[in-house]
Amino acid sequence: MEPAFAVDVAGDGDWNHRSDYEDTSMSTYRIEQDLLGAKEVPADSLHGIYTERAIENFPISMRPVNPALIHAYAAVKLACARTNHELGCWDDSKFQAIETACRDMMEGRLDAAIRVDALQGGAGTSTNMNVNEVLANRALELLGKPFGEYAAVSPLDDINRHQSTNDTYPTALKVAAIQSLRRLQREVIDLLEEFQRKEQEFAGMVKIGRTQLQDAVLTTLGREMGAYAEAFARDRWRIYKCEERLRIVNLGGTAIGTGLAAPRQYIFRVVDRLREVTQLGLARAENLVECTQNADVFVEVHGIMKACATNLLKIATDLRLLSSGPDAGFGEIRLPPRQAGSSIMPGKVNPVIPEAVSQAAIAVMANDQAIAHACSLGNLELNAFLPLIADAMLGSLDLLGNACRVFRMHCVAGMGADEIRCRRNVESATASLTAMVEMLGYETVQALASRAHAEGKPVRDLVLEEQLLTPEQFDRMVSPESVNRLGSPPVEKEP
Repeated sequence: MEPAFAVDVAGDGDWNHRSDYEDTSMSTYRIEQDLLGAKEVPADSLHGIYTERAIENFPISMRPVNPALIHAYAAVKLACARTNHELGCWDDSKFQAIETACRDMMEGRLDAAIRVDALQGGAGTSTNMNVNEVLANRALELLGKPFGEYAAVSPLDDINRHQSTNDTYPTALKVAAIQSLRRLQREVIDLLEEFQRKEQEFAGMVKIGRTQLQDAVLTTLGREMGAYAEAFARDRWRIYKCEERLRIVNLGGTAIGTGLAAPRQYIFRVVDRLREVTQLGLARAENLVECTQNADVFVEVHGIMKACATNLLKIATDLRLLSSGPDAGFGEIRLPPRQAGSSIMPGKVNPVIPEAVSQAAIAVMANDQAIAHACSLGNLELNAFLPLIADAMLGSLDLLGNACRVFRMHCVAGMGADEIRCRRNVESATASLTAMVEMLGYETVQALASRAHAEGKPVRDLVLEEQLLTPEQFDRMVSPESVNRLGSPPVEKEP
């Protein structure tokens, strides 16, 4: 399949799409008419005059509309078409052409024909009209008619029949977000399960636990991995639960939620048809006016995305720290080498996967602020900034899903441990002495810690030198069994 878009190098709004429908390099033109007058449109283009004007008006982000939104929009249009057909709006041949066009768009075959910029004025009307024009012209093609013969299939009178951008766009966004949430959930599950495998693999590896980046008490590398898995398990549950916030849609409410220009039977049926098309548990809002006005649900759901990003950033940072070195850092874990790390320092290998994951997480956090601000800027009966909300929301879902997959495949799955380094740290660091407070007393242990720092000797050597413990006793105190036990190990009695 050809790429859906290319970079607009010239900055003139021409995305230079290439597809069966959008190669206009040798194109002639057809003339289309709208409110503002006549305009040339490439004769072999699926889009029409409204899209042409939007291409000129909005060379803003230089990114196309997220494909998930395009596919979801096609599902919405199919549900509307089925409802209208049931109400007797079209004959079977016309409906079948429209239905096939919708199916083509749902399956990604018409992505390249959606030419408008991701960011646009008009609350998403440019996206809606681009979709309407493409579906109308694809239906005309299926009927054997030329592009632009809108008397036969009209973008407005047929594809947009009984609809408004104001009910179809937010509905399509919610459908796309639910589908993307489900993909993200699968990626999070795979990632947490990979950390669970590492928990088992490293269960017996005792190491230094740190607080405020200072040596604290003993733990195991397995316990650290288990904590990461548990954090992602919470993310998985949050993602699963927040889907229900998106299931309430305003489809059928048309312009402001009153259903103006749509028959009652259409309003009562259309969400049922959308539920059938998408196989999602969607429901029509009880208050369509409120659902059209307010976008706070996207703030709530994206807050869950921010929580997931927070965990990704924290854990990616931990792995960078634990793998630092390899000679002069912590060096307790080894990350899979993915690429040479420097153009000037031979042999250097950087933790590029955690770094990339961290950047994705930071971008999601930035999107959260953009969504909150955009949702708060809705005025009266509508929020005009839904394109930004859609771009940020779906962009975050893509970023998180991709980051989780890359993190799992290229970092966590191949992560190893340096058992020798971990053991040396345990025997040398004063953190090991905390395990002996119960047996030796705080002041004795504190004196040992001070002496270890002053003399630069391993704490194990000092404990054995002063005959405070036998080698066997010391090893038992820092064994995986003792470290993993809840609470302090029992005090050993003198024989």
